[in-house]
Amino acid sequence: MVELSIEGRAIRSPASCSILQAYVQAGQTLVEGVGCMGQGVCGSCRVMVRRAGEREVRTALACETVVEAGMQVAFLDYLSASAVRHRYGAEDIGGSSWDALAKVGEIFPEAAHCRHCGGCDRACPKGLEVQRGVNLASDGRLGAASRVFDECVMCNLCTLACPEHIRPNHLGLFVRRMMAAQSLRPANLLRRLRQIDSGEMTIDFDAPGARPPEAHG
Repeated sequence: MVELSIEGRAIRSPASCSILQAYVQAGQTLVEGVGCMGQGVCGSCRVMVRRAGEREVRTALACETVVEAGMQVAFLDYLSASAVRHRYGAEDIGGSSWDALAKVGEIFPEAAHCRHCGGCDRACPKGLEVQRGVNLASDGRLGAASRVFDECVMCNLCTLACPEHIRPNHLGLFVRRMMAAQSLRPANLLRRLRQIDSGEMTIDFDAPGARPPEAHG
């Protein structure tokens, strides 16, 4: 067992637990969906962590960070109310490919103002080259930019770290969507859809998770 502090509360937990598991086992209530624990989509459990004997505070995800004795943890909100929101529609993603570069600059103008501070890279819990992805997108190298963000989990830690309010992960998602909309769909997906349409493959609608949750209220 180890003792640590989460949200200012002293907690005892088995040393093998993640921060998220320790928080739940201590009887604390989760207020956002946490997909890895069977409660819907990922809640992106962003945390700030200070380890015993260290002065530096690091960002991490509570679901994949193992507890340590003396660790201090605080959860981070999603975004501040003043954060810039980037809005776009299907026509901006799947429109003429000749307009692709202009759309990136139009919807994410902040990307060109990257300070190259590296804050997004340090904040990324997956070790992605976030700053490089932003610069590639801004330079018009959309294919290379989309590959940088292939393993992004949309935790928003890079957005919280960016002084220019670029929202790098959302830029990465936009570029990935644009590349997918203007490319041939994956052959295995096309083949599976044809199997479903022809009746060769059937769908068990009574299987767990096969149906969307019913709306209430």
